Amino acid sequence: MVNISDFKETHKLLKAEHKKANHIVYALRKLEENGQIFEKSTDDGEPKGCGGMPVLARLRGENIINSATFVVRYFGGIKLGTGGMVRAYGEATKSVIDIAQFYPYKKEHQVSFESSYSDIRKIEYHLRMLNLDKVEKNFEAQKVLWTIFASDDEIKSLKLALGSTIFEKDIV
Repeated sequence: MVNISDFKETHKLLKAEHKKANHIVYALRKLEENGQIFEKSTDDGEPKGCGGMPVLARLRGENIINSATFVVRYFGGIKLGTGGMVRAYGEATKSVIDIAQFYPYKKEHQVSFESSYSDIRKIEYHLRMLNLDKVEKNFEAQKVLWTIFASDDEIKSLKLALGSTIFEKDIV
């Protein structure tokens, strides 16, 4: 199981590492900006629908997004037939899903605001309490510019915690 941002590099590394493999089958699911799920799979020379589709079906069944799964197959001398290949690829994917670590998807937004230097500790405290760690700070002469990446609910919680004095006019 691979994070979608590492897909191309992982595919390239697998091809280099497994030069004698008969097939490197993969499937991926990615959530696009417009909210649609983009899917792609390849059979890499296996009979049509026997490699990539069973892998993709498992990803769909588990509702996994922003991930890709690769299955590297060497021919072992026994012909599996199309049904056997579908089962083998599906079971290999299930085995990986069972041991992989997943993180729940949350849609994040970028929020920017400014504060005085005297508010830094207060803001950092509330960011820690809300487990918000995607934060950028830019220190200027008279103020601090903050950029936070968080979900709608996290932004609402931060606004409540900090009060309107910081967010009333500065949120972008």
